[in-house]
Amino acid sequence: MFVTAADSANALFTRAGKAILSQGRSVAPRGMATAELMGAYLKLTDPTARLVHLDPYRVLNPAFAAAETVWILSGSSADWIHDFNSRLAALTDHGALQGAYGPRLRRWHGQLDQLDYVRRQLTRDSESRRAVVQIFDPGRDTAGHKDVPCTLGYRFYLRAGRLEMHTSMRSQDVWLGLPYDLITTTVLHELMAGWLGVEVGHYHHHVDSLHLYAQHQETAWQLPAEEEASRWWQPVGIPWDDFDPVLKQVMVGEAVGHPVWDGFAAVLASYRLWKNGRYDDARARASEASGPLPEAMGLWYDQREQKVPLAPMPAPAIPAKR
Repeated sequence: MFVTAADSANALFTRAGKAILSQGRSVAPRGMATAELMGAYLKLTDPTARLVHLDPYRVLNPAFAAAETVWILSGSSADWIHDFNSRLAALTDHGALQGAYGPRLRRWHGQLDQLDYVRRQLTRDSESRRAVVQIFDPGRDTAGHKDVPCTLGYRFYLRAGRLEMHTSMRSQDVWLGLPYDLITTTVLHELMAGWLGVEVGHYHHHVDSLHLYAQHQETAWQLPAEEEASRWWQPVGIPWDDFDPVLKQVMVGEAVGHPVWDGFAAVLASYRLWKNGRYDDARARASEASGPLPEAMGLWYDQREQKVPLAPMPAPAIPAKR
C-alpha cells in the first residue's frame, strides 16, 4: 500500500510517479505496458493547490482542464468536449462517450441530481455517512463499451466544521489522468463546502491500480527531486441556485463576474481561437483573466510555439482518466 500526503498537487503527482517507478510491477492490461502499484492513498491537505505544473516535464493543457471540469459538473455528455481533446472521439460508441460522468452525476438514470442529494443530505444531517455520489454503473459499464469510468464514486463527510471528500477509483493513470482529476474533484469539493457553508477539509484519493504507461516512464524519471509547490486558487464558490446558469455561460466563454470562473471562460474562449489559427487573439483573450489557469494557458502556448514535445495523450486516457 502506497500512502502519501502533501499540501499541493505538484507534490502528490511527483511522489506518486516516483513511487510507481521504484516500487511498481510490470503489467499489460489490454496489451498496454504499464508499471503498476496496487493500492494507493493520496491525501491533498490543501485542495486549493490543485494545478499540476512542472515545466518542462508535465505541462497540462489548461483549456482541457477547464473544459472537462465544466463538462462534468454541468452534467453534459455533449461532444463539444472533443474540441478540447480530439482523441476522445476514438472512445465513442453509438456516437457518444458512454462513460461520461456528467449525466451520472447530475441525472442518475435520468432522474437524480446526486450533487443536490449530497447537499440536502448534509444540510439535514451534518454528520451523515450517506452523502455518496455513485459513478460506476454495473448496468451500463459491463456492456463492452470503449469508455468505462475509472472512478467508482465520491463520498463527503462533514466533521468539526470541515468538509472531507473521498474519491475511490478502480484505476488511475498518474501521468495523463491524475492531474486533471485533481482539478475536477477538488473544485467539486470546494463548491460543496460552499453550498454547506463550511470550511474545505482534506481531499482523499483512493486508487486500486495506480500506474504509469511505458511511454511516460522516461520523463517521469526526470521529475525534480525537490518538490515545487502548486499555486493556490482563489475561492471557487458559487451559490447553488446560480451554479448551472454560471456553467452555461462559462461553457461558451462568457465572463460571469467571478475571478476564477472568468478564468475558466477565458481559457475556453482562448483555446477555440487558437484552434482557428488566431494565435494573437488567443493569447489576448487568455490575458483578460488572472489566476493559475489563464497564466498556465500562456505557458502552454509558449511550449507549443517552441515545439517542445508534450507528453502524448493516447486515446485510452479519455477525459484524463479512463
